[in-house]
Amino acid sequence: MKPIHIKNFTLEQLEEWVRALGEKPFRARQLYRHLYARNVSDWSQCTDLSRSFLSRLESEASIDALTVSRVDEARDGTRKYLFGLRDGNFIESVLISDPPRCTLCVSSQAGCALGCKFCLTGSMGFKRNLETAEIVDQVCQALRDPELGPKINSLVFMGMGEPLANYDQVLRALHIITDPDGLMFSHRRVTLSTVGLAPQVRRLGTETAVNLAISIHAPNDALRDELMPINRTYPLSELMGACREYPLQARKRITFEYILLDGVNDSPAQAKELVRLLHGVRAKINLIAFNPHPGSIYRTPPQEKILGFQEVLRKANLTAIIRKSRGSEIGAACGQLAAKLMNEVGH
Repeated sequence: MKPIHIKNFTLEQLEEWVRALGEKPFRARQLYRHLYARNVSDWSQCTDLSRSFLSRLESEASIDALTVSRVDEARDGTRKYLFGLRDGNFIESVLISDPPRCTLCVSSQAGCALGCKFCLTGSMGFKRNLETAEIVDQVCQALRDPELGPKINSLVFMGMGEPLANYDQVLRALHIITDPDGLMFSHRRVTLSTVGLAPQVRRLGTETAVNLAISIHAPNDALRDELMPINRTYPLSELMGACREYPLQARKRITFEYILLDGVNDSPAQAKELVRLLHGVRAKINLIAFNPHPGSIYRTPPQEKILGFQEVLRKANLTAIIRKSRGSEIGAACGQLAAKLMNEVGH
């Protein structure tokens, strides 16, 4: 029997598991501290545990759910990790250093089933949901990076997959990540991005205080139906209703991500449509120039069109920020993650 992934457990579940092994419940807190505050990579590092307990742990539980298969680094310092899963699948995470921020982009699924037309991840198909341990371990592994790990101060669930399509595992991972006894990230430093699964958006706001980002990418249903098939299930009226009812804390806003595609969604008229769409929502907009990838039919807009789109939003008193593309030459930019296993992986 394969060892269990111990990072699948919340602290409460870990206490139950430890008790079932015949150990005192306080051992669970010791384990939790080793897993997250100390971020150990081997059971031998847990020197305050008895030999008999360590022997059980070594035979029945694995600390790490992922193996680092490859790390690529871009000229701008962005690092992309290719992680191997136990079943032979692969996922990618991206670490972006942009002082004072150092942000890890976390994946929630191997592949993606939603098929957004501009996103490379969807072209690899959907493999499976990630377990809680496989989500949390991306953070643990990145924190071990000797150079950038200690600098990581924010997390974004904007990697491979749709987080709200793997709701229960992602929510459990968020609890471990933001637990003061776990990985200790403030909810203000964690952002979950979704294409807009409206029922789960409504639920999310009642179960966690992390930041919400919506991948919107079109100002009307006709275009969004074409670019993002999920819109046929949850059209903009339903999605925006969920956003308007979202229980935002003081000083928080919902971020709307908008990838600009040349000649598709980047006109001043479409910017005005977006202004009308966001009326009544405490919002800020991240404008992202499309990052080309092989086989894509879309192009990056010229800079003057990007600036013109931004100006329309600003004149309507909306906060609109143009996000710089990072790590595009290593396939680490927005929409480029694919985790294709190449012959040179591991070499």
